[in-house]
Amino acid sequence: MLKSLMVAKAKEELEQEMEEKEEEKTKYLEEKSPPIQTRSMSLGELRTLCEELHAKIDVVDEERYDIEAKVLHNTREIKDLNIKVLDLRGKFKRPSLRRVRVSADAILRSLLGSKHKVSLDLRANLKSVKKEDTEKEKTVEVSDWRKNVEAMSGMEGRKKMFDAAKGHSQ
Repeated sequence: MLKSLMVAKAKEELEQEMEEKEEEKTKYLEEKSPPIQTRSMSLGELRTLCEELHAKIDVVDEERYDIEAKVLHNTREIKDLNIKVLDLRGKFKRPSLRRVRVSADAILRSLLGSKHKVSLDLRANLKSVKKEDTEKEKTVEVSDWRKNVEAMSGMEGRKKMFDAAKGHSQ
């Protein structure tokens, strides 16, 4: 429905444009060529008028011929260039692209070369945590905190903490 409406509207606009061009043409001809009064002219005057008109027609025909020759030359050039473009497209036929899955290691190898050995295996770099170890640590900490509160109170407790921290760092 929309397409048919658009076509109808375009047809109306084209008809309007043709009418406007025809009106412009008639206005131009009226301005450039006023009507000639031949009744009061003698035979010699009519011959000179006809010769002048034929000379003007010859000039216009020459210009029209030159313009037509230029147009033909340009259309030939356009056709030749279009043929060249089509030939170039045919020579370089593009393959259909496929989605390829490449690992991060393969990408790094292609970018950095084979000399650099960089691994992007993130799972290997992760620390493994065992469930049993964490449960033991929690139970030890839970049972120790009541005993440690009295032992760590006061200045002596702080000294013990300082010495313990110093011992681990060495």
